Amino acid sequence: MATKDGKKIAFLFPGQGSQFLGMTKGFRDQDQEYAELMTLAEKASGLPLGTLCDEGPMAELTRTLHLQPAMTVANLISHRALVKAGVEADFCCGHSLGEYGALCAAGVLSAEDTLKLVTERGRLMEREAAAHPGAMRAVVKLGIEDVEEIIAQVKEGVLCVANHNSGQQVVISGETEPVDAAAKLVAERGGKAIPLKVSGPWHSELIGGAVADFTQAMGKVDFHAPARSILFNVSAGTESDPVAIREIMARQISSRVRWFETVQRLLAEDVRVFIEVGPKNVLSGLLKKIIPVEYQYHSFQVDSPETLAKCLDGLSG
Repeated sequence: MATKDGKKIAFLFPGQGSQFLGMTKGFRDQDQEYAELMTLAEKASGLPLGTLCDEGPMAELTRTLHLQPAMTVANLISHRALVKAGVEADFCCGHSLGEYGALCAAGVLSAEDTLKLVTERGRLMEREAAAHPGAMRAVVKLGIEDVEEIIAQVKEGVLCVANHNSGQQVVISGETEPVDAAAKLVAERGGKAIPLKVSGPWHSELIGGAVADFTQAMGKVDFHAPARSILFNVSAGTESDPVAIREIMARQISSRVRWFETVQRLLAEDVRVFIEVGPKNVLSGLLKKIIPVEYQYHSFQVDSPETLAKCLDGLSG
């Protein structure tokens, strides 16, 4: 679906790091349908997600096991509100964990299966992080080529690009010592390597032990061909074969998030409306860093009745 003036729409689903206490409470207080989606999430995960989302404590909400289904249900509630208001997307994509919201929105997974999978994903990633601890840093003021050269200079230990977020924001992940060594080289080149408050070295081979078990978990749920285009983190490309999608999502855990390339692909497809579907506006901020000044577009963020009203007003204007 395009807007009334024919502009293509992309839904962008945020991942870990966008959570806050009270997320989507406005929707759930307003409409029983959204409260029931939270109840479904609690049954699928076996976790008190409503209490965690509304009351915390924040330390428990941000625990990987809890946060993955909590963020995902917040994204799904926000998406359900958009669809109920008559807004559909031409393209769906999500950043890391957010990719599961995109899978559900594109019709690949049911809401229940989505929530079951992210719960298992969180459990496995938490397990692997405990067994293989590490660190992550956001490198700014340097491009991907510079960061890859620096990684090549660090000869020992596990170190990789975890997220290519924008032209000059690249997240590195791996064992603590090589990550710290890379940070020193970043500084020598005039960049900054900012430590991230994360509970594991995500999107690195240190988490690779989760892949086989997660592949097994995915075998227990039905994957369908997408009803609308979805761009995947692993490739920044589309895929319609459910078997191939399973394989892509297994690799996603320990592979690079190609977000910069994903947005570039959306621009090549002439998408002019971007809606961040879920808490906060991290992805909207990245759009400002990626999209050229001369490219005309509209960006919205929806996670509450108020932000939904603002989005609908903007789309109708």
